[in-house]
Amino acid sequence: MPLADARAICPELATRPADLPREAAALASLRRWAGRYAPMVASEGADGLIADISGVPHLFGGEEDLRADLQARLDRAGLAAVSAIAGTRGAASALARHGGGIVPDGALVQGIGRLPVAALRIDHATAEALARVGLARIADLAGLPRAPLARRFGPGLVLRLDQALGAQAEPVAAEPEPPHFGVRMTLPEPIGLQADVMAGLARLLDRLCTKLALHHKGARRLRLELRRVDSGTAEVEIGLARPMRDPARIAALFARGVDEIDAGFGIDALRLTAPVTEPMAPEQTGGATIRHEDALADLLSSVGNRIGFDRVLRLLPADSLIPERSFLLAPAAYSAPAAPPPRSGPPRPMTLFPPEPVSHASGHPPATFRWRRMRFATLRATGPERIAPEWWFDDPAWRSGLRDYWRIETQEGPRLWLFHTPQDPGWCVQGEFA
Repeated sequence: MPLADARAICPELATRPADLPREAAALASLRRWAGRYAPMVASEGADGLIADISGVPHLFGGEEDLRADLQARLDRAGLAAVSAIAGTRGAASALARHGGGIVPDGALVQGIGRLPVAALRIDHATAEALARVGLARIADLAGLPRAPLARRFGPGLVLRLDQALGAQAEPVAAEPEPPHFGVRMTLPEPIGLQADVMAGLARLLDRLCTKLALHHKGARRLRLELRRVDSGTAEVEIGLARPMRDPARIAALFARGVDEIDAGFGIDALRLTAPVTEPMAPEQTGGATIRHEDALADLLSSVGNRIGFDRVLRLLPADSLIPERSFLLAPAAYSAPAAPPPRSGPPRPMTLFPPEPVSHASGHPPATFRWRRMRFATLRATGPERIAPEWWFDDPAWRSGLRDYWRIETQEGPRLWLFHTPQDPGWCVQGEFA
Protein backbone atom coordinates (compact mmCIF):
# COMPACT_ATOMS: atom_id res chain seq x y z
CA MET A 1 0.00 0.00 0.00
CA PRO A 2 1.15 3.62 -0.33
CA LEU A 3 3.20 4.93 2.58
CA ALA A 4 0.61 7.64 3.35
CA ASP A 5 -2.12 5.00 3.74
CA ALA A 6 0.10 2.90 5.98
CA ARG A 7 0.83 5.87 8.22
CA ALA A 8 -2.87 6.70 8.40
CA ILE A 9 -3.48 3.21 9.79
CA CYS A 10 -0.39 3.20 12.03
CA PRO A 11 0.84 6.74 12.89
CA GLU A 12 3.79 5.31 14.86
CA LEU A 13 5.09 3.47 11.79
CA ALA A 14 8.87 3.84 11.46
CA THR A 15 10.30 3.72 7.95
CA ARG A 16 13.64 4.21 6.27
CA PRO A 17 14.77 4.06 2.62
CA ALA A 18 15.81 0.68 1.28
CA ASP A 19 19.54 0.28 0.66
CA LEU A 20 19.38 -2.02 -2.36
CA PRO A 21 23.16 -2.36 -2.96
CA ARG A 22 23.81 -3.38 0.64
CA GLU A 23 20.86 -5.77 0.59
CA ALA A 24 22.24 -7.42 -2.56
CA ALA A 25 25.68 -7.68 -0.95
CA ALA A 26 24.16 -9.25 2.16
CA LEU A 27 22.25 -11.79 0.05
CA ALA A 28 25.45 -12.65 -1.83
CA SER A 29 27.24 -13.26 1.48
CA LEU A 30 24.37 -15.44 2.68
CA ARG A 31 24.50 -17.38 -0.60
CA ARG A 32 28.17 -18.18 -0.03
CA TRP A 33 27.42 -19.25 3.53
CA ALA A 34 24.59 -21.53 2.34
CA GLY A 35 27.17 -23.57 0.43
CA ARG A 36 27.55 -25.64 3.60
CA TYR A 37 24.18 -27.25 2.76
CA ALA A 38 24.42 -27.71 -1.02
CA PRO A 39 26.99 -27.45 -3.78
CA MET A 40 24.61 -25.42 -5.97
CA VAL A 41 23.04 -22.30 -4.43
CA ALA A 42 21.45 -19.53 -6.49
CA SER A 43 19.52 -16.34 -5.83
CA GLU A 44 15.74 -16.49 -5.96
CA GLY A 45 14.47 -12.99 -6.58
CA ALA A 46 15.76 -10.06 -4.56
CA ASP A 47 15.23 -11.65 -1.14
CA GLY A 48 15.55 -15.42 -1.50
CA LEU A 49 17.93 -18.30 -2.12
CA ILE A 50 17.36 -21.66 -3.79
CA ALA A 51 19.65 -24.67 -3.24
CA ASP A 52 19.77 -28.10 -4.88
CA ILE A 53 20.21 -30.49 -1.93
CA SER A 54 19.96 -33.72 -3.93
CA GLY A 55 22.02 -36.36 -2.13
CA VAL A 56 22.80 -34.09 0.82
CA PRO A 57 20.08 -34.58 3.53
CA HIS A 58 21.50 -37.89 4.79
CA LEU A 59 24.66 -36.05 5.86
CA PHE A 60 22.55 -34.11 8.38
CA GLY A 61 20.31 -36.99 9.42
CA GLY A 62 17.46 -36.32 6.98
CA GLU A 63 15.51 -33.41 5.54
CA GLU A 64 13.92 -32.50 8.86
CA ASP A 65 17.29 -32.28 10.61
CA LEU A 66 18.83 -30.33 7.72
CA ARG A 67 16.05 -27.75 7.79
CA ALA A 68 16.19 -27.55 11.58
CA ASP A 69 19.94 -26.95 11.50
CA LEU A 70 19.52 -24.26 8.85
CA GLN A 71 16.80 -22.45 10.79
CA ALA A 72 18.73 -22.67 14.07
CA ARG A 73 21.84 -21.09 12.55
CA LEU A 74 19.83 -18.31 10.92
CA ASP A 75 18.02 -17.60 14.18
CA ARG A 76 21.31 -17.36 16.07
CA ALA A 77 22.55 -14.89 13.45
CA GLY A 78 19.45 -12.74 14.00
CA LEU A 79 18.00 -13.36 10.53
CA ALA A 80 14.26 -13.90 10.15
CA ALA A 81 13.91 -16.45 7.35
CA VAL A 82 11.40 -19.03 6.16
CA SER A 83 12.62 -22.25 4.55
CA ALA A 84 10.97 -25.07 2.64
CA ILE A 85 12.05 -28.33 1.01
CA ALA A 86 10.27 -29.80 -2.02
CA GLY A 87 10.98 -31.95 -5.04
CA THR A 88 10.97 -29.00 -7.48
CA ARG A 89 12.34 -25.50 -7.44
CA GLY A 90 8.93 -23.97 -8.08
CA ALA A 91 7.27 -25.91 -5.27
CA ALA A 92 10.01 -25.04 -2.77
CA SER A 93 9.81 -21.35 -3.70
CA ALA A 94 6.01 -21.31 -3.39
CA LEU A 95 6.02 -23.04 -0.02
CA ALA A 96 8.86 -20.92 1.42
CA ARG A 97 6.95 -17.71 0.65
CA HIS A 98 3.75 -19.05 2.23
CA GLY A 99 4.75 -20.47 5.58
CA GLY A 100 7.49 -22.99 4.81
CA GLY A 101 7.59 -26.71 5.47
CA ILE A 102 8.58 -29.95 3.74
CA VAL A 103 6.75 -31.63 0.86
CA PRO A 104 7.26 -35.43 0.83
CA ASP A 105 8.32 -37.12 -2.39
CA GLY A 106 5.41 -37.81 -4.74
CA ALA A 107 3.06 -35.39 -2.96
CA LEU A 108 3.65 -32.12 -4.77
CA VAL A 109 -0.01 -31.47 -5.58
CA GLN A 110 -1.08 -32.19 -2.02
CA GLY A 111 1.80 -30.18 -0.56
CA ILE A 112 1.29 -26.94 -2.53
CA GLY A 113 -2.27 -27.33 -3.78
CA ARG A 114 -3.67 -25.20 -0.96
CA LEU A 115 -1.45 -22.25 -1.86
CA PRO A 116 -2.78 -19.31 -3.92
CA VAL A 117 -1.99 -19.20 -7.62
CA ALA A 118 0.24 -16.16 -7.03
CA ALA A 119 2.73 -18.55 -5.41
CA LEU A 120 3.55 -19.89 -8.90
CA ARG A 121 5.66 -16.75 -9.58
CA ILE A 122 3.22 -15.39 -12.14
CA ASP A 123 2.47 -11.72 -12.68
CA HIS A 124 -0.24 -9.93 -10.68
CA ALA A 125 -2.58 -9.45 -13.66
CA THR A 126 -2.65 -13.19 -14.43
CA ALA A 127 -3.32 -14.03 -10.78
CA GLU A 128 -6.26 -11.61 -10.69
CA ALA A 129 -7.66 -13.00 -13.95
CA LEU A 130 -7.54 -16.54 -12.53
CA ALA A 131 -9.24 -15.43 -9.32
CA ARG A 132 -12.09 -13.81 -11.28
CA VAL A 133 -12.95 -17.17 -12.88
CA GLY A 134 -12.75 -19.03 -9.57
CA LEU A 135 -9.24 -20.51 -9.95
CA ALA A 136 -7.75 -19.20 -6.72
CA ARG A 137 -5.56 -22.14 -5.62
CA ILE A 138 -2.88 -24.22 -7.31
CA ALA A 139 -5.00 -27.34 -6.80
CA ASP A 140 -7.69 -25.76 -8.98
CA LEU A 141 -5.23 -25.61 -11.88
CA ALA A 142 -3.43 -28.93 -11.45
CA GLY A 143 -6.09 -31.08 -13.13
CA LEU A 144 -7.09 -28.70 -15.94
CA PRO A 145 -6.04 -29.21 -19.60
CA ARG A 146 -2.98 -27.17 -20.43
CA ALA A 147 -3.98 -26.01 -23.91
CA PRO A 148 -7.07 -23.97 -22.83
CA LEU A 149 -5.07 -22.44 -19.97
CA ALA A 150 -2.32 -21.38 -22.36
CA ARG A 151 -4.77 -19.87 -24.85
CA ARG A 152 -6.61 -17.84 -22.24
CA PHE A 153 -3.89 -16.92 -19.74
CA GLY A 154 -0.71 -17.25 -21.76
CA PRO A 155 2.06 -19.88 -21.91
CA GLY A 156 3.83 -18.37 -18.88
CA LEU A 157 1.18 -19.72 -16.52
CA VAL A 158 1.43 -23.24 -17.94
CA LEU A 159 5.22 -23.17 -17.75
CA ARG A 160 5.26 -22.12 -14.09
CA LEU A 161 2.60 -24.68 -13.20
CA ASP A 162 4.47 -27.53 -14.89
CA GLN A 163 7.75 -26.45 -13.29
CA ALA A 164 6.18 -26.47 -9.83
CA LEU A 165 4.63 -29.91 -10.39
CA GLY A 166 7.74 -31.44 -11.94
CA ALA A 167 6.54 -31.77 -15.55
CA GLN A 168 9.13 -29.21 -16.71
CA ALA A 169 12.72 -29.26 -15.49
CA GLU A 170 14.04 -26.15 -13.75
CA PRO A 171 17.63 -26.75 -12.61
CA VAL A 172 19.46 -24.62 -10.08
CA ALA A 173 22.31 -22.79 -11.77
CA ALA A 174 24.60 -21.17 -9.22
CA GLU A 175 26.10 -17.80 -10.08
CA PRO A 176 29.82 -17.89 -10.81
CA GLU A 177 31.98 -16.58 -8.01
CA PRO A 178 33.78 -13.32 -8.76
CA PRO A 179 37.49 -13.81 -9.44
CA HIS A 180 39.82 -13.47 -6.49
CA PHE A 181 42.83 -11.35 -7.27
CA GLY A 182 45.46 -12.66 -4.89
CA VAL A 183 48.77 -14.51 -5.12
CA ARG A 184 51.12 -15.85 -2.48
CA MET A 185 54.66 -17.13 -2.10
CA THR A 186 56.23 -19.32 0.58
CA LEU A 187 59.99 -19.00 1.00
CA PRO A 188 62.35 -21.90 1.83
CA GLU A 189 64.53 -19.57 3.95
CA PRO A 190 63.57 -16.39 5.84
CA ILE A 191 64.50 -13.03 4.32
CA GLY A 192 64.80 -9.60 5.87
CA LEU A 193 66.49 -7.21 3.46
CA GLN A 194 64.40 -4.70 1.56
CA ALA A 195 65.97 -5.81 -1.73
CA ASP A 196 64.91 -9.41 -1.09
CA VAL A 197 61.34 -8.41 -0.22
CA MET A 198 61.13 -6.23 -3.34
CA ALA A 199 62.41 -9.13 -5.46
CA GLY A 200 59.67 -11.39 -4.09
CA LEU A 201 57.12 -8.64 -4.58
CA ALA A 202 58.18 -8.29 -8.23
CA ARG A 203 57.42 -11.97 -8.83
CA LEU A 204 54.04 -11.68 -7.16
CA LEU A 205 53.19 -8.55 -9.14
CA ASP A 206 53.95 -10.31 -12.43
CA ARG A 207 51.50 -13.08 -11.57
CA LEU A 208 48.84 -10.75 -10.19
CA CYS A 209 48.97 -8.35 -13.14
CA THR A 210 48.69 -11.27 -15.55
CA LYS A 211 45.53 -12.37 -13.77
CA LEU A 212 44.15 -8.83 -13.81
CA ALA A 213 44.81 -8.55 -17.54
CA LEU A 214 43.04 -11.86 -18.12
CA HIS A 215 39.85 -10.42 -16.59
CA HIS A 216 40.32 -6.92 -18.09
CA LYS A 217 40.72 -5.40 -14.64
CA GLY A 218 43.03 -2.86 -13.10
CA ALA A 219 43.94 -2.55 -9.42
CA ARG A 220 42.97 0.54 -7.42
CA ARG A 221 44.22 -0.76 -4.07
CA LEU A 222 46.89 -3.36 -3.31
CA ARG A 223 47.79 -5.04 -0.01
CA LEU A 224 51.08 -6.85 0.67
CA GLU A 225 51.01 -9.14 3.70
CA LEU A 226 54.31 -10.42 5.10
CA ARG A 227 54.42 -13.34 7.52
CA ARG A 228 57.31 -13.44 9.94
CA VAL A 229 58.87 -16.62 11.36
CA ASP A 230 57.57 -15.66 14.82
CA SER A 231 53.98 -15.92 13.41
CA GLY A 232 53.63 -12.16 13.36
CA THR A 233 52.46 -10.29 10.30
CA ALA A 234 53.18 -6.96 8.69
CA GLU A 235 51.16 -5.17 6.01
CA VAL A 236 51.87 -2.57 3.39
CA GLU A 237 48.82 -1.14 1.58
CA ILE A 238 48.87 1.35 -1.26
CA GLY A 239 46.22 3.08 -3.34
CA LEU A 240 46.39 3.99 -7.01
CA ALA A 241 45.08 7.14 -8.62
CA ARG A 242 43.76 5.18 -11.60
CA PRO A 243 43.31 1.47 -12.48
CA MET A 244 46.75 -0.01 -13.11
CA ARG A 245 48.38 -3.36 -13.83
CA ASP A 246 51.94 -2.37 -14.75
CA PRO A 247 54.24 -4.33 -12.35
CA ALA A 248 57.20 -1.94 -12.57
CA ARG A 249 55.19 1.20 -11.80
CA ILE A 250 53.31 -0.48 -8.95
CA ALA A 251 56.48 -1.87 -7.35
CA ALA A 252 57.95 1.63 -7.08
CA LEU A 253 55.02 2.70 -4.89
CA PHE A 254 55.70 -0.15 -2.43
CA ALA A 255 59.35 0.77 -1.87
CA ARG A 256 58.75 3.31 0.92
CA GLY A 257 56.38 1.05 2.86
CA VAL A 258 58.59 -2.01 2.53
CA ASP A 259 61.57 0.00 3.81
CA GLU A 260 59.67 0.78 7.04
CA ILE A 261 58.71 -2.86 7.79
CA ASP A 262 60.07 -4.57 10.87
CA ALA A 263 61.19 -7.96 9.54
CA GLY A 264 61.90 -9.34 13.03
CA PHE A 265 63.73 -12.67 12.75
CA GLY A 266 62.86 -12.94 9.08
CA ILE A 267 59.97 -13.20 6.64
CA ASP A 268 59.02 -16.61 5.27
CA ALA A 269 55.81 -15.91 3.27
CA LEU A 270 54.38 -13.11 1.14
CA ARG A 271 50.79 -12.58 0.02
CA LEU A 272 49.66 -9.90 -2.44
CA THR A 273 45.99 -9.07 -3.03
CA ALA A 274 44.02 -6.48 -4.96
CA PRO A 275 40.90 -5.89 -2.80
CA VAL A 276 39.64 -3.03 -5.01
CA THR A 277 39.64 -3.34 -8.80
CA GLU A 278 37.98 -1.54 -11.68
CA PRO A 279 37.39 -2.43 -15.34
CA MET A 280 40.38 -1.63 -17.51
CA ALA A 281 40.60 -2.12 -21.24
CA PRO A 282 43.67 -3.87 -22.70
CA GLU A 283 46.55 -1.47 -23.27
CA GLN A 284 50.22 -1.57 -24.11
CA THR A 285 52.45 -1.44 -21.01
CA GLY A 286 56.14 -1.50 -20.31
CA GLY A 287 57.22 0.89 -23.08
CA ALA A 288 60.44 2.88 -23.01
CA THR A 289 58.61 6.18 -22.50
CA ILE A 290 55.93 7.00 -19.98
CA ARG A 291 52.84 8.76 -21.25
CA HIS A 292 51.80 12.05 -19.72
CA GLU A 293 48.65 10.59 -18.15
CA ASP A 294 50.64 7.71 -16.65
CA ALA A 295 53.22 10.08 -15.18
CA LEU A 296 50.45 12.18 -13.65
CA ALA A 297 48.78 9.06 -12.23
CA ASP A 298 52.09 7.97 -10.68
CA LEU A 299 52.52 11.40 -9.10
CA LEU A 300 48.99 11.38 -7.69
CA SER A 301 49.49 7.85 -6.36
CA SER A 302 52.77 8.76 -4.69
CA VAL A 303 51.41 11.91 -3.05
CA GLY A 304 48.05 10.31 -2.20
CA ASN A 305 49.70 7.42 -0.34
CA ARG A 306 51.61 9.94 1.79
CA ILE A 307 48.94 12.49 2.70
CA GLY A 308 45.69 10.75 1.69
CA PHE A 309 43.90 10.66 -1.64
CA ASP A 310 41.08 12.86 -0.35
CA ARG A 311 43.58 15.71 0.15
CA VAL A 312 44.88 15.75 -3.42
CA LEU A 313 42.30 17.89 -5.19
CA ARG A 314 41.66 19.18 -8.68
CA LEU A 315 39.50 22.01 -9.95
CA LEU A 316 36.49 21.16 -12.09
CA PRO A 317 34.31 23.72 -13.88
CA ALA A 318 30.83 24.42 -12.56
CA ASP A 319 27.88 26.01 -14.34
CA SER A 320 27.70 29.31 -12.46
CA LEU A 321 28.61 32.94 -13.12
CA ILE A 322 29.27 33.58 -9.45
CA PRO A 323 33.10 33.58 -9.13
CA GLU A 324 33.32 31.45 -5.99
CA ARG A 325 30.79 28.94 -7.35
CA SER A 326 32.23 28.66 -10.86
CA PHE A 327 34.42 25.69 -9.88
CA LEU A 328 34.34 22.54 -7.80
CA LEU A 329 37.04 20.87 -5.72
CA ALA A 330 37.13 17.10 -6.23
CA PRO A 331 39.66 14.39 -5.23
CA ALA A 332 41.97 13.98 -8.21
CA ALA A 333 42.12 10.19 -7.83
CA TYR A 334 38.34 9.78 -8.07
CA SER A 335 37.51 12.30 -10.79
CA ALA A 336 38.44 12.91 -14.41
CA PRO A 337 39.84 16.21 -15.65
CA ALA A 338 37.39 18.43 -17.51
CA ALA A 339 38.13 21.24 -19.90
CA PRO A 340 36.74 24.64 -18.92
CA PRO A 341 33.64 25.66 -20.86
CA PRO A 342 34.15 28.17 -23.69
CA ARG A 343 33.92 31.70 -22.40
CA SER A 344 34.11 34.99 -24.29
CA GLY A 345 33.67 37.47 -21.45
CA PRO A 346 36.28 39.36 -19.42
CA PRO A 347 39.19 37.32 -18.07
CA ARG A 348 39.13 35.85 -14.62
CA PRO A 349 41.91 36.26 -12.01
CA MET A 350 44.51 33.57 -11.45
CA THR A 351 44.00 33.67 -7.67
CA LEU A 352 40.55 33.91 -6.09
CA PHE A 353 39.94 34.49 -2.37
CA PRO A 354 37.10 35.72 -0.12
CA PRO A 355 36.32 39.42 -0.55
CA GLU A 356 38.65 41.68 1.43
CA PRO A 357 37.52 45.31 1.97
CA VAL A 358 39.71 48.21 0.90
CA SER A 359 39.97 51.53 2.67
CA HIS A 360 40.63 55.12 1.72
CA ALA A 361 39.24 54.55 -1.80
CA SER A 362 38.99 57.77 -3.80
CA GLY A 363 37.03 57.97 -7.03
CA HIS A 364 35.07 55.47 -9.09
CA PRO A 365 36.97 53.35 -9.90
CA PRO A 366 39.32 54.31 -7.08
CA ALA A 367 42.41 56.23 -8.14
CA THR A 368 44.09 55.34 -4.85
CA PHE A 369 43.21 52.87 -2.12
CA ARG A 370 44.70 50.86 0.74
CA TRP A 371 44.62 47.08 0.91
CA ARG A 372 46.49 44.72 3.22
CA ARG A 373 48.22 47.70 4.89
CA MET A 374 49.64 48.84 1.55
CA ARG A 375 48.79 51.88 -0.51
CA PHE A 376 48.05 51.44 -4.23
CA ALA A 377 47.62 53.88 -7.10
CA THR A 378 45.57 52.88 -10.13
CA LEU A 379 47.43 52.88 -13.41
CA ARG A 380 44.70 51.41 -15.63
CA ALA A 381 41.12 50.27 -14.88
CA THR A 382 38.96 48.02 -17.06
CA GLY A 383 35.27 47.47 -16.40
CA PRO A 384 32.75 47.31 -15.06
CA GLU A 385 31.46 43.74 -15.36
CA ARG A 386 28.14 43.46 -13.56
CA ILE A 387 27.31 40.11 -11.90
CA ALA A 388 23.91 39.55 -10.31
CA PRO A 389 23.41 37.14 -7.40
CA GLU A 390 21.69 33.82 -8.03
CA TRP A 391 18.32 34.37 -6.39
CA TRP A 392 17.68 30.65 -5.96
CA PHE A 393 20.61 30.41 -3.50
CA ASP A 394 20.54 32.17 -0.15
CA ASP A 395 24.22 33.12 0.00
CA PRO A 396 24.99 35.50 2.88
CA ALA A 397 28.01 36.87 0.97
CA TRP A 398 25.75 38.05 -1.85
CA ARG A 399 22.94 39.60 0.20
CA SER A 400 24.36 43.03 -0.58
CA GLY A 401 23.08 42.62 -4.15
CA LEU A 402 24.71 43.38 -7.50
CA ARG A 403 28.45 43.65 -7.90
CA ASP A 404 30.38 45.69 -10.47
CA TYR A 405 33.80 44.09 -11.03
CA TRP A 406 36.85 46.08 -12.21
CA ARG A 407 40.26 44.93 -13.33
CA ILE A 408 42.73 47.32 -11.73
CA GLU A 409 46.40 47.54 -12.77
CA THR A 410 48.36 49.35 -10.09
CA GLN A 411 51.55 51.34 -10.33
CA GLU A 412 53.02 49.12 -7.62
CA GLY A 413 52.70 46.02 -9.81
CA PRO A 414 49.76 43.88 -8.57
CA ARG A 415 46.82 43.53 -10.91
CA LEU A 416 43.74 43.20 -8.74
CA TRP A 417 40.09 42.28 -9.21
CA LEU A 418 37.95 44.80 -7.30
CA PHE A 419 34.19 45.02 -7.08
CA HIS A 420 31.77 47.72 -5.99
CA THR A 421 28.28 47.10 -4.58
CA PRO A 422 25.86 49.89 -5.63
CA GLN A 423 23.25 48.98 -3.00
CA ASP A 424 25.80 49.04 -0.18
CA PRO A 425 28.55 51.34 -1.41
CA GLY A 426 31.99 49.93 -0.77
CA TRP A 427 34.98 48.38 -2.52
CA CYS A 428 36.46 44.92 -2.02
CA VAL A 429 39.30 42.90 -3.55
CA GLN A 430 38.44 39.31 -4.48
CA GLY A 431 41.24 38.16 -6.79
CA GLU A 432 44.64 38.81 -8.28
CA PHE A 433 45.68 38.38 -11.92
CA ALA A 434 48.97 36.83 -12.95
